[in-house]
Amino acid sequence: MLTGLSIRNVVLIESLDLDLGAGLTALTGETGAGKSIILDSLGMATGARSDRGLLRSGADKAQSVASFRLREDSPVRQTLDAADIDMATGEDLTLRRSLSKDGRSKAFINDQPVSVKLLGEIGGQLLEVHGQHDGRGLHDPTTHLHLLDQFGAHATKLAKVANAFTDRQRLATRVTDLEARQGKAESDRDFLDHAIAELDRLDPQDDEDAQLADQRRFLQGAEGALAELEAAQTAMGEDGAFESRLNTALAGIERVRTKLGDTSAGAILGNAAEALERALLETQEARSAVSAAAETFDVEPGKLDLIEERLFALRAAARKYGTDVAGLNGIRMGFAQELSDITTVEADLAAARKAYAASEAAYTAAAAALSKARQASAKRLSKQVMQELPPLKMERARFAVDFADGPASAQGIDRVRFHVSTNPGTPMGPLDKIASGGEMARFALAIKVALAGRTDAVMIFDEVDQGVGGAVASAVGRRLAKLSHSAQVMVVTHSPQVAASADHQFRISKSSDATTTRTTVVPINASEREEEIARMLAGETVTQEARAAARQLMGAG
Repeated sequence: MLTGLSIRNVVLIESLDLDLGAGLTALTGETGAGKSIILDSLGMATGARSDRGLLRSGADKAQSVASFRLREDSPVRQTLDAADIDMATGEDLTLRRSLSKDGRSKAFINDQPVSVKLLGEIGGQLLEVHGQHDGRGLHDPTTHLHLLDQFGAHATKLAKVANAFTDRQRLATRVTDLEARQGKAESDRDFLDHAIAELDRLDPQDDEDAQLADQRRFLQGAEGALAELEAAQTAMGEDGAFESRLNTALAGIERVRTKLGDTSAGAILGNAAEALERALLETQEARSAVSAAAETFDVEPGKLDLIEERLFALRAAARKYGTDVAGLNGIRMGFAQELSDITTVEADLAAARKAYAASEAAYTAAAAALSKARQASAKRLSKQVMQELPPLKMERARFAVDFADGPASAQGIDRVRFHVSTNPGTPMGPLDKIASGGEMARFALAIKVALAGRTDAVMIFDEVDQGVGGAVASAVGRRLAKLSHSAQVMVVTHSPQVAASADHQFRISKSSDATTTRTTVVPINASEREEEIARMLAGETVTQEARAAARQLMGAG
């Protein structure tokens, strides 16, 4: 329910705050007083197309705020949750929109900045405008299918179609993916076979790269080291001549020391003998160590070439497959897994195609059942709307629901559009193309009476009484009043009969001074309503007879 409307600097309205109630509310006033500004402001707040032409002359910014009270089971709450809009329990929903003179627009829901698109999506669920200013109601053919589903209470069948469509789309995507994988698999198979065979032949070992690099560095220095060691062996005398000379020297010193005995000279010679003995022993040890080292560096011919060939082969493979030598085994395992997947993709594809065929059959059956239900509901809706037309002075008009095949979607396979003929002998055609503004509003009223109780949106009828009077206007008023028992209804009207049927009434008037023109909107009480309805009956001069007639209309309403 729309609980309040706050307008600032919109066209001729400088400042306006309205409190609105349930039931039927009539907006009345002289032609040109500014009734359309109320509708424009509501449209602005609920996301309808708006431009800076709505900005009041001399103002920097226009703003419109609409407050709604939602039922706990309102589908709008789901939309709010999906958009991550917070709403406390018991809190009214506030839609706000501002327009600046530079053309910029800002939108808010519960003071949270949102896109105008989201504002329009929420506003479209909360508000329906029918008639002269209808930009989102019956003028939009995409709403016709939704209205038919509302009338037929097709929610369960529609949910089944939507679920089946989701499954169908998901499985179609899987089939497409598997078909792409199958095509790629055939082109990849030869590469994978070759790559796996190549890596199997190479058979890289753990840490082999580092070990081979160390051996390569050793072997690259081995040849020079061996030459140096051989020179050292030559210098030390490989034939033992050096040791022989040391032994000869030692023997001579021992003979002299023996002759000298325990003299000081003998002691000195004793030290010399000990030094020669140590030199002889260490020379033998050094020769053995150098020989052992030489044996270490004496490698088999061609070993360096073999190591380099292996190392270069490993590194070339690593570059080829975009990794390092340590990662080659992981690459090989990945290739093996891909090859394994190729062998199973055909089985997966066959299973996916079978599942898709089943989902296609389920969707087709669900969509056909929904279409059949819609066809039956369309006949009932057409019959009920046709019954409502004669009292609305449209006894010669015809109404029908036109079906055409549409693309498969979550809404089914039907393309629905309301068709009408407003004059005898004229062919049926789209309602949104044929009906005039007043006719559109009356068709909307007839449809909404047929749908009574199936929506909680606020309904606004703009000059639904256009071109009618007397009994027809009274019939319009009664139907609006009936409709307001199950939904909040607002009507912009020039008809006293329609205004008399309302639960609430606002008088819209325009005043001017030397510099400014303003539109004001005020709620009127019972006695004021009687005077306003009398004015609507009598015109400029209100008579007692007009007041009596107004009382009679209000009593009948």
